[in-house]
Amino acid sequence: MLKNRMAVLQALETQGVVPVFYHPDVEICKNVIQACADGGAPCIEFTNRGDFAAHVFYDVARHFETADPRVILGVGSIVDAPTAGLYIANGAKFMVSPIVNADVAKLCNRRMIPYSPGCGSATEISYAQELGCEIVKVFPGSSVGGPDFIKAVLGPMPWTKIMPTGGVDPDEASIKKWFGAGIVAAGMGSKLITQEALDAKDYAGISRKVRETVDLIAKVRGKA
Repeated sequence: MLKNRMAVLQALETQGVVPVFYHPDVEICKNVIQACADGGAPCIEFTNRGDFAAHVFYDVARHFETADPRVILGVGSIVDAPTAGLYIANGAKFMVSPIVNADVAKLCNRRMIPYSPGCGSATEISYAQELGCEIVKVFPGSSVGGPDFIKAVLGPMPWTKIMPTGGVDPDEASIKKWFGAGIVAAGMGSKLITQEALDAKDYAGISRKVRETVDLIAKVRGKA
C-alpha cells in the first residue's frame, strides 16, 4: 500500500475518524491498532506519551509493516523537531502536534511527511498553511469555539482543511455538528477506545465501535 504524503492525506480524509491511542504494552497496542484497521480506520495516531514511548512505537511499526501493510501509523503530541525526527526514523507516516512548530514543519516537508499542527486561531491556521500544512488540527476543539469556530474560519478561508481533536464524540449528534460545520476528519481517543473495552480486552468491540463511527461519518457526508 502506498504511504506517501498524498496517499496518507487521502486516507485520513477518507476514513474521517482518526483513532488516538497510546499504551505502554506493545501487545495491547498491536491488538487495538489491528482492531481499528479492521473497523475501517487504518490511519492511527499513536500518542507520544509515557516513558520509552518511541521504543513501543518502533516495535509496533515494525510489526505492522508485515502483519498488516494497510496500517498507517502517525504520531501525536509532537512539539519539537528532534522528537519528530526520531519517530520518522522509526517509521511514522504523519505527525500531529498540539502547537504550531516551524522546525517540525520544515523537517516533515523535507521528508514529505504530512504535519497537522494544533491551531486555535485563524492567524495560526494561516501560518500553518504558509508552512505547508495541508490539514490543520484545531486543538482543543471544544475549547476554541467548537463547530462555530470551524464555520467562522471556513467563511473567509474556504480552502482550509481542519481536523479537530477534543470535543468530537463518536455519536450521531456530535458527528453531525462537526462534519456539518465542514471538518474533513476528527481525532478521537478515550470515547472511541474506552478504558472499559481495554480492561476487558474487547478488541472485537473496539473494532465494531470504529466501524460504526466510520459508517456514521460516511452517512453524514452523504456517501453511504
